[in-house]
Amino acid sequence: TVFASYKGIMKRLNKKIKNLVIIFFVLGISIFAVTVSWASLSFLGSQDSYSKIKKSSVVEQVGHFTKKSKTRAPEPSSLLLFGTGFLGMVVSFVRKIYRSIKRLFDLVFSIIGLIVLSPVMLLTAIAVKLTSKGPAIYSQIRVGENGKHFRIYKFRSMTVDAESKSGAVWATKNDSRITPIGQFLRKTRLDELPQFVNVIKGEMSLVGPRPERPVFVEQFKKEISDYEKRLAIKPGITGLAQVWHRYDETIADVRKKIKYDVLYIKKVCFWTDVRILLRTIRVVFTGAGAR
Repeated sequence: TVFASYKGIMKRLNKKIKNLVIIFFVLGISIFAVTVSWASLSFLGSQDSYSKIKKSSVVEQVGHFTKKSKTRAPEPSSLLLFGTGFLGMVVSFVRKIYRSIKRLFDLVFSIIGLIVLSPVMLLTAIAVKLTSKGPAIYSQIRVGENGKHFRIYKFRSMTVDAESKSGAVWATKNDSRITPIGQFLRKTRLDELPQFVNVIKGEMSLVGPRPERPVFVEQFKKEISDYEKRLAIKPGITGLAQVWHRYDETIADVRKKIKYDVLYIKKVCFWTDVRILLRTIRVVFTGAGAR
C-alpha cells in the first residue's frame, strides 16, 4: 500500500541520515587528531633540530642570551588560537545577553517599584519634613561605572549641613548627625528608595557594588589594590556586600567589602541577582548591618 511504501522510504532515509552523522563525527575526530598531532610534531621537530647544534654554536648561543636580551615564547598552534578565540566570542556574547536582560529587569522592576511603593515614599517624605528642617530628598555626587560621576538621590536621614564642620566622614554608631526618623530609614533601607530614579536613568542597577563618594574613592585607590575593580560595572541599590556585611566604619571594613564586590563581579549571573534581592528583603525587615 501507499502507507507501507512511505514507511519503507522513511526507514531508508533515517538510516542514511544516521550514516551521514557517523561519517561527519568520525571525520571531525580525525581532523582534530591530525591537527593536534601536527602541532605536537612541529614543536618536537623544532626541539630536535635545536639539539643537533654543535657544541661551539651552543656556547655562542648561551653567551648571546644575556640579561638584556629577551627570548621568544613558542608560537601556539592555530587550533589553540581558534579554540580560545571561539570561547572568547561565546563568553562575550553571553555577557552581552546578560547585560541586556539585566537592564530590562532593572527598568521593569524600578518602574513597578516606584508605582507600588509610592504611598510608602510619600509617607516617608512627610515624616522627614515633619521631624527635621530641610528637604525630604537630598542628592550627592557618587562614582559610578568606569569612574563616571553621577548624582544619587536619597531620603535625607541626617541633619542639614551635617558635614559642614567635620567634612566627609563615615556614619558611626549613635551618630549625633542622624535624625530620629533617619535611624529608622537607615535600618529599613527606606532611604534608598529614590534611587529607583537613578536605575531608570541608567546610572545604577538594582544589584551591584554600592557607589562611593569621589573623595573616598581616591583615598581607597591608594590604600586598597583591588578597589578599582569594583568600578567595572554599574553600582547598585543593593549588593552582595550590603546583604552579607555591615556599613563601613574602617579601612578594614572596606577591604572586606571589596572582596564581596569582586566576587560578585566574577560570579555575576541573573540568579545571583535574584538571591541578593531576596536577601535584601530579609535585611529590610531585620535591619541587619544598619548604621
